[in-house]
Amino acid sequence: MIAATSNGAAIELRTKGLRNHLVGPIDFTVACGTCVTMSGQSGSGKSVLLRMIADLDPHEGDAWLDDRSRSSMDAHLWRRAVGYVPAESGWWSDRVCDHFSALDVAKAMAPAIGLPVPLFDVAVARLSTGEKQRMALLRAISVSPTILLLDEPCSALDETTTLKVENLLNTMISKGLGLVIVSHNEAQVQRMGHRKFHMLAGQLHERAA
Repeated sequence: MIAATSNGAAIELRTKGLRNHLVGPIDFTVACGTCVTMSGQSGSGKSVLLRMIADLDPHEGDAWLDDRSRSSMDAHLWRRAVGYVPAESGWWSDRVCDHFSALDVAKAMAPAIGLPVPLFDVAVARLSTGEKQRMALLRAISVSPTILLLDEPCSALDETTTLKVENLLNTMISKGLGLVIVSHNEAQVQRMGHRKFHMLAGQLHERAA
């Protein structure tokens, strides 16, 4: 995880003029060690914005990790530093464990969010929707991104499990992770957000604390 610059200053994600035909332009910042939440009606552009930040959708404008612009980096390096977990993640192999490049790290974190370690050895088809959500989250966290973009990470989880996920995320934030969460769960927004934004018709508006 790139948690600080050489002089000890915390890294931040910045976007400037980020836009496509549905969303923007968007200028905002996410400091490492903080959580930014985004709420808004379905179709307002929240998921599109996350995908533009992750450089997965065509867009104008740019994003930076401090002085390193997305446009100056190879795509795979940007996407490793700026992790993205969609609401429904893809699975390209039959077995769960095949999807992890840092399997031991993921296994060590799994019990904290209610995932038994033997689940890593089963077929993806045997996982429930909620188990897939948590496995996708572990897949992203285990490679130590600098910034993590999460789209409705707890939509299939009960309240108890949601709180376990939030506890793990808060631990990662305390270690320097910068987090952006899209959520329709207002209670989660209030618990997690250091800064809170609302998306309306493709425009991002910061909410009062």
